Amino acid sequence: MTPFHLKIVTPDGLIFDGQAEELIVRTTGGDVAILARHMDYVAPLGMGRAIVVSGGTRRNAACIGGMLSVSGGEVTLVPTTFEWSDKIDVERAEAAYQRADKVLHDENASQMDLKLAEAKLHRALVRKSVASYK
Repeated sequence: MTPFHLKIVTPDGLIFDGQAEELIVRTTGGDVAILARHMDYVAPLGMGRAIVVSGGTRRNAACIGGMLSVSGGEVTLVPTTFEWSDKIDVERAEAAYQRADKVLHDENASQMDLKLAEAKLHRALVRKSVASYK
């Protein structure tokens, strides 16, 4: 497969800067696959598993929020959160899940608390799911 330049940058810093053969990522409109010579493209990211194929090696990550940009053959992924599957702390994700679930079952929780807990629950589920791809 023909490689392309991929850069993954989060608010915490540079995660990846190199050649890749394929990127699969969840956008708010669904999953997209990027290969070399992809047309220019911009999309907001959703919450889901990202797959990066580089040097024939396939790596999985939890990718949450942000933007994907393809311009002139350069691919830039700017997620809010990006965690390689082998770096996910499953116990921490489970604890976040339990905390969010508790809020969702609280009769006195405000609408804002419920919406925040729902987002945290979804994020925890994505992280736990992606961690199984180590």
